[in-house]
Amino acid sequence: MTSIAPSSAALVNLKTDAVVIGTAVGENGLVVTGGAAEVDAALGGRLESVLAALGATGKAGETVRFATLGALPAATVLAVGLGPLASPSAPLSGPVPGPVDAEVLRRAAGTALRALAGTGSVALALAAAPGSVTAESVRAVAEGALLGTYSFDRLRTTSAKGLPTPVGALTLLVDSTSLPLAQAEIDRAVVVAESVVLVRDLVNTPPSHLSPALLADVAVEQATAAGVTVEVLDEVALAEGGFGGIVGVGQGSANPPRLIRLEWRGGGESPALALVGKGITFDSGGLSLKPPTAMEWMKTDMAGAAAVLATVIAAARLRLPVTVTGWMPCAENMPSGDAIRPSDVLTLRGGTRVEVLNTDAEGRLVLADALVRAAEEAPDLIVDIATLTGAQIVSLGQRTSAVMGRDGAVEAVTTAAAAAGESVWPMPLPPELRKGLDSAVADIANVPPGGSRDGGMLVAAHFLAHFVPAEASWAHLDIAGPSWNGGQPYGHTPKGGTGVIVRTLIQLTEDLAGPPSDQGSTIAG
Repeated sequence: MTSIAPSSAALVNLKTDAVVIGTAVGENGLVVTGGAAEVDAALGGRLESVLAALGATGKAGETVRFATLGALPAATVLAVGLGPLASPSAPLSGPVPGPVDAEVLRRAAGTALRALAGTGSVALALAAAPGSVTAESVRAVAEGALLGTYSFDRLRTTSAKGLPTPVGALTLLVDSTSLPLAQAEIDRAVVVAESVVLVRDLVNTPPSHLSPALLADVAVEQATAAGVTVEVLDEVALAEGGFGGIVGVGQGSANPPRLIRLEWRGGGESPALALVGKGITFDSGGLSLKPPTAMEWMKTDMAGAAAVLATVIAAARLRLPVTVTGWMPCAENMPSGDAIRPSDVLTLRGGTRVEVLNTDAEGRLVLADALVRAAEEAPDLIVDIATLTGAQIVSLGQRTSAVMGRDGAVEAVTTAAAAAGESVWPMPLPPELRKGLDSAVADIANVPPGGSRDGGMLVAAHFLAHFVPAEASWAHLDIAGPSWNGGQPYGHTPKGGTGVIVRTLIQLTEDLAGPPSDQGSTIAG
């Protein structure tokens, strides 16, 4: 990953190839934010007029670039728009005018770094002015900048030589009194960004290179290096352990299933957290086959499991004084003579018998097994994460994840998401929808008989709730749309795998660990 460090050096003395400053929309038009004071001074107080002449408006996501022509050691200045501010402009030497949401800064930094791909080194002055440097602003700019440098090119050949390379090195400009704070926040931001990048890489990896067994190998390698305990159950152990959902979904594939258990014990008396992530390394729909175009991005169906892996590793690297257990039920859902059939009945962990009416509703089957197993250890909070339903996309679109479950758990997740800057929306679980899962031959059906799509996202959550003890604190995150960006990059989000919800899960883990003063101060590499 691109290196990043804080600095209080003056721009006139800083050897860098480009400088990033912020612009915004004020009450009277274009506003140049406080971090740009040195650039303005180098230009003889003409920065706003130069930007205005180039058509800058300050709207969110806008980038305007100009050459310094020797006025600064940096050859280029890039102004990135932050969008509307809550108050009119303030002097350039002062703090950023008006409140700037951390996610706005995060997206702006990501936008800037994507625009500067191929540049050797970049200095960011988005939060550099005295009074504007806070833990939240430094963290946001650092995370956004690092995430904005992302590219997935490990499978490209020499034909990719013409593509722009990520930025080589980043410098985050702050005032001298803020250097210790900035370094601490950058250290955390690096862990968070690398965690998100791990998920992006795994989601972008094609199923030919990431079977359940290969994903287990990655988990063992990555987790062991971070000091996380790992246990992997193969198809034989799964059958012996009564994991009928995982075995059933995986039996149609030549690549057998796995269940991966991760554990970080950081000590302390904090509540124990169990994370359960859907790990379908490719989803053809099974015998209930998907249309070809719907399969094109089904390598993303293990994004929930990848998020669990990344979060447990982050907890270890941050040395959080909390117990986090991760469960990754992994299978490949394929059609064959051995595949489960619509109307088959599977016996899941704990003995519940499920009538499978649609083999494309497979994620809930592997999650159910893992949820039962996770609950056997009686954690204080269970959160499952899955690219579970197309209904999530219909309901909330491509950028907002849904959260359902029991009140306290849902509130904990939404609070963490707000702090992390990720879009999560609570959804209800109307009790009348549960009856649609009644089976004529088994304890429960995996979808309503007849194929009803009414409230599909909510019905899926009802199915999962059946496998979580009634007294347990539990939340379910459906990230089907937000896990994958099939359109153009935006902000710090690339095309392809997004790494969504990792920031939220890390924040949730930190929230459970307690205030920073109660946490360990050492971050592992």
